[in-house]
Amino acid sequence: MASEAKGSVQAPSEEVRERRGIRKGLYILPSAFTAANIGMGYFAVMAALRGFQMLDGVSLGQPLVGEAAQKIAAATMHFDNASRAIGWAILFDTLDGRIARLTKTTTEIGIQFDSIADVLTFGIAPAVLVYAWGYGSTFADGSQLHKLGWFLSFMFLICGALRLARFNVQATRPRPLAEGSAKVDKKSFLGLPIPAAAGLLAALIHFAPRPLLTYGGDYAPLYASLLMGVVAVLGALMVSTIRYSSFKTLGAGKRSTIMVMPIIAAVGMLVWLFSRYVLLTIVLIYVLHGIIFRIFALFRSRPAEE
Repeated sequence: MASEAKGSVQAPSEEVRERRGIRKGLYILPSAFTAANIGMGYFAVMAALRGFQMLDGVSLGQPLVGEAAQKIAAATMHFDNASRAIGWAILFDTLDGRIARLTKTTTEIGIQFDSIADVLTFGIAPAVLVYAWGYGSTFADGSQLHKLGWFLSFMFLICGALRLARFNVQATRPRPLAEGSAKVDKKSFLGLPIPAAAGLLAALIHFAPRPLLTYGGDYAPLYASLLMGVVAVLGALMVSTIRYSSFKTLGAGKRSTIMVMPIIAAVGMLVWLFSRYVLLTIVLIYVLHGIIFRIFALFRSRPAEE
């Protein structure tokens, strides 16, 4: 009897089975946000293509009246919707990582799934959108500037993919500290994160969604050339060694959570009321702060070396 009692296995209780079911459901939650990220990226690509299609038959310097004005209005709406979709994708991308860390449901397949989603939403979608909204419709098809714009959109995508590949390698191979122990640097990113690069382009288009083609023969080529410069700089920043704050530890403690929550609420309300100005300001400050800190670090290191 004693041996039978020892050999018998007690069936898990209903409460234990319920906890296991909840635990399995938590693993699906981060992937659901990643899937929403992909959905927003797909929507942004389709909206950009639709807006570019609306510009067919509208030439540079043409009077915006009648049918041309209707096409421009429809294209503006599509471009604005595409930029909004990228903004929502940044929110989903932020939430899936935080939820996975908070619930301790980070998996290898989730990490790879998130990287694939980022290539689509923050690589392909903004590259297509900025081409359709900006220099793709401004410069004549086959011209040198048109080919250059095509090339810069492609390089933006390549730099973003390389940035994600480097991030994955650094996450799996932590850097050794001075004491000799390995630890992941959670306070900063090496190079501009691809969501921030895509966010700046999306915020710029959301700020002025009307296609650059409509600004006339004098200003449209100038704005399109400046836009190509911005795309080139963002691509270079993504593969650079400039460090950017990650904000992963923001709100980690109980005291900091109480301080951070009102700030998040205030920023959210400002975005709701003045999205065109607030979003562009926030992303621009984030992109510039890494460059400014790097310049300050260079000036500080020179006197020490001398």
